[in-house]
Amino acid sequence: MSKPESYASVWDAIADTPGQAANLRARAELMRQIAAFVKRKGWTQVASAKHCGVTQPRINDLLRGRVSRFSLDALVNISTALGCRVRVDLEAA
Repeated sequence: MSKPESYASVWDAIADTPGQAANLRARAELMRQIAAFVKRKGWTQVASAKHCGVTQPRINDLLRGRVSRFSLDALVNISTALGCRVRVDLEAA
């Protein structure tokens, strides 16, 4: 029996390349922060959609963590529509 593979994160396990894993990780983190912002405001999905400039089903996908349905561009656009500034940090692996 072979030893099971070990990964640093779930994104590393499901992505084909380190670049894809980094993209998934960034999208998931941005989605988490947008969802937390919406929760702090106490907005419904309809109100959130209006503030974000997207449809309610799109907000539903975001709040349910459907990472594959969002690009980094789309998430940055949603963030800026909320009046937030997106910052990117690099750190050595």
